[in-house]
Formats: sequence, C-alpha cells, structure tokens
Amino acid sequence: MQFLQMTIAMSDHLHGLSRPDAAVQSLYDRYGAWLSARLIRLYGRQEAEDIAQETWVRLFRYKSVDIRHPPALLLRIASNLMWDRQRQVRRRQLEETASQRCHIVQAVQSEAVLIKELILSLPEPLRDVFLLSRVDGLTNAQIGEKLGLSPKTVEWRMTRALAHCAAQLRR
Repeated sequence: MQFLQMTIAMSDHLHGLSRPDAAVQSLYDRYGAWLSARLIRLYGRQEAEDIAQETWVRLFRYKSVDIRHPPALLLRIASNLMWDRQRQVRRRQLEETASQRCHIVQAVQSEAVLIKELILSLPEPLRDVFLLSRVDGLTNAQIGEKLGLSPKTVEWRMTRALAHCAAQLRR
C-alpha cells in the first residue's frame, strides 16, 4: 500500500492528476504483487521496481476507461516502458560511438597533417627520394634511374631523410 501511495503522490506532483478512483486502487490491490513478480522475472529486480512504478503512474491515465483485461494492459504498459528505455540506451550508445569515431577521425587527420608537414620539412633532394621510395614504392635502383643518381646516392639521401624525420618526431 505504501508503494501505491508514493506512486500516487509522485503522479500527482508530475502530472497534476487527482487521486485515483477506487477502480485503480482495486487494480493495484489485486495485481500489484503479480505485476512486480512478473517484471522481476522479465527484467530483473532493479529494472522491475522502476518499470512497475512507472506502469502504475501511466495506468492513472486510464482511470476513466473500462479496463477489460487489466493484466494485459499492465504488461503492455510495462513492455512499452521497457522498449522506451532500451531505445534510449541504444540512442546514447550510438551517440557515444559517433563521438568516438569523430575523435578517431580528428586524430587521423592530425596525424596526416603532421606527416605532411614532416615531409615538406625535408630538403627537396631528400624529399624526392623519400616520396619515390615510400609513396611510389620504387627501389633504390629505380629511383636512381629516374633521378639520374647512383643507387649509393639514393641510399645516402634516404638515410638522411629518415634521420631528419626521426629527429623532427623527437622534438
């Protein structure tokens, strides 16, 4: 009985409704324990308490309606409330996932800018060798042929380019 009075008080406060009539009180007396037990089996004790309370608050809206199958109505209200909660949880999870993806994209973009700045900071002869090797995937011999350099010079420039990049990253 204390549960219903607390629910009534909350309902009155939230919805400005008057006290439920005897029919609603009778429904609570008859089906309150049944509904709680059923919801505990379906959703667990913690969820069941909240859903049961919200179900009775929603039932107050039906006080002037002839309720033919109270158990069915109570379970439908409770089920709808649970679906609403699950939708809200999924929506929050999707929002969090979207936020995380946004942070990942920002991090990837920041890294791309850093890499671009790093490559642009190379002296041009070193940059040409570095790009032909790392971006185009050419061998030292192919790079030497393309730029008119010996493979040893290409190797030396590549070593210098990598050392330059490493030094820039350490700063």
